[in-house]
Formats: sequence, structure tokens, C-alpha cells
Amino acid sequence: MANLIVTGGAGFIGANFVHHWRRVSPDDRIVVLDVLTYAGNPANLDGLDNVELVVGDICDTELVGTLLADHRIDTIVHFAAESHVDRSITGPDAFVTTNVIGTHSLLKAAKIAWLDKGTGTPHRFHHVSTDEVYGSLGPDDAAFSETTAYAPNSPYSASKAGSDHLVRAYHHTFGLETTTSNCSNNYGPFQFPEKLIPLFMLNALAGRPLPIYGDGMNVRDWLHVEDHCQGIERILRQGRIGETYNIGGGQELPNLQVIEEICRGIDAKFAADPTLAKRYPDAPAARGRATAELKTYVKDRKGHDRRYAIDERKIRGELGYEPARDFRQGFAETLDWYLDREDWWQPLIERARLAA
Repeated sequence: MANLIVTGGAGFIGANFVHHWRRVSPDDRIVVLDVLTYAGNPANLDGLDNVELVVGDICDTELVGTLLADHRIDTIVHFAAESHVDRSITGPDAFVTTNVIGTHSLLKAAKIAWLDKGTGTPHRFHHVSTDEVYGSLGPDDAAFSETTAYAPNSPYSASKAGSDHLVRAYHHTFGLETTTSNCSNNYGPFQFPEKLIPLFMLNALAGRPLPIYGDGMNVRDWLHVEDHCQGIERILRQGRIGETYNIGGGQELPNLQVIEEICRGIDAKFAADPTLAKRYPDAPAARGRATAELKTYVKDRKGHDRRYAIDERKIRGELGYEPARDFRQGFAETLDWYLDREDWWQPLIERARLAA
């Protein structure tokens, strides 16, 4: 039995991980530490037993130290981060504070609890990062591997690169037992409606424009969040201490193709279920029209990386990881979840607008 702190566990990926870990390790004790910014939602943890939510800041080193001691924590899974690139362009300070200073705060507390005051028993600090730290790829460039040089291009990715380096340093300098994962673009349940897939789904249901940056041909590797959680589980159970593992979905797609799948999926749902037209009368599909008519091209984002791609041979070869879903299957599951969970996302719509 393990005792875990999951930072950012009321957010998108963190909450999915808590649900996943509760399924696979029902006897483990989980403390979720989340400051509940606009993207944190206690409702993401509804229905979970033996999970304690502590509302607090990862920058509060004393609080983290108290939690580590009081709950005899042996594992930290660190998701807490500011993660929306657009916000990092307009307000980078919060990204440096949370992603760099916050990560350092956690590392300091972990070092004190597990090394300075500890007995040398096994522990783990797992740091969840992003493929964006590697920069941008050309159309014929090899995919990002764990040895790709860092070249972050946004304040967000620069702050995550800084946190990655701190985790590495605490392992090599102090002997803290760490692992790091760099993932590709996640999608799935509980994703706050500011990211592409939930934003476009909910805009389509409301008949609002689908804003496409530039020419729409920026390429991303899409990873269903449950596959991501399974990858992290493999690293926690089998990963080598001090190592980094890239986790990808093996679904390298231009944004336009993703948007076309969203439009196709919504049109097909409305055609198959007449009740959707009554629930969402402003959707083009409610009137027999194509959702694609909402596509609107807008000015490209500053510093918009052209292509990301993940080389995941290391985690496949060493740990046997393999994503279970292709994008069409994963998106179909995601669309069903959002259509079934209007009670979850409807209260967030206004919050997303106010936070934009």
C-alpha cells in the first residue's frame, strides 16, 4: 500500500489520474493538493473514496512538508501547473511562479522529508511534463525523443523546461528518487473548456464559431488522458529512478483533421439522436446543417509551434506501454462523455469566459 500526494489532482489530467489510481490500487491513500484556480474543480473528484482534498498552494513548502509527515507520504505525483499557452503569452508571471517556483517548493519539502529527516526508505517524486519543452519540428524532422535538446518557444514551455531541470538536478545532486514524463496533447473527460477539443465541441453545440489559428495545419500527437494515466502508472511501478520517459498517443494529426473529426462526430450524433436537437437548438446540426460551417480562421498565435511528435520507443521497450485508443475511438468516447455530462461542463462555461 502506498500513500500518495497528487498535486493538481482536481484539474484535468490530475483528476483522471486519481480516478485511474483508485481503480487499480483501491487500498492506497491519496491526498490531492490543489489551489483550485479557475481550472481546478472539486467536482472532478466526486464519487471517490479514501481521497482527501487539501486546498493549498504547492509554493507553500511548510504545508507540503506537514502533509508529507502527517500522512506518511512516500509518493508525489506532480501535475499542478499553469498549462494554457495563450495565457502564458498574456500573463507569464503565473507560469514561472507555479511551474518553476512551485516545483522547487515541492522538491525542497520532499528532500527534507525523505532524505534529510528520512530513513532512506523508497520514495518517488514523479514529475509530469510536456513535449513542448523540445520546441518545434519541421515536417520531415525526427520525432522528439528523451535525448532531444530542449528548445522551448513559449513562456509556458520555458517554465516547464525549468521545472524539468530542477527535478533532474535534485536527483543527481541529492539522490532524490525521481522520474519525469513528457507527454503529448491530452484530451478526454474533465478537460476545462479552453483547450481545443472541449472548446470546439461546446462551441459547436452552442452554434458559436470554431476559431482556427492560421492555416490550421499545426500538427500535434494526440493522447487520450486514460492512456496517459496508464503510462504514468507503468513509470511509477517499473520505471528506472532518475529516468525520463516520453508518453505519446501515436496519433500525429494536423489541427484541421482534428476539427473535421469533431464536426463529423457531432453531425453523426445529431443524425442518430433526435433529442439532441431539442437540447442544443442553436447547433447547426439541430437544423440539419453541417457543423463545419462554424469554422472560422483567425490570426495565428504568437510563436505557434508548427509540429510536435513523440518517439515513445523507450517506454514501449522498457515498460511495455502502448496506447489503447486511436484518435477516432478516443474522440468518440470523449464526445459521449461530454454529451452525458452537461451537468459537469455547463457551470464552467461562464468561468471559462471570465478567465479568458
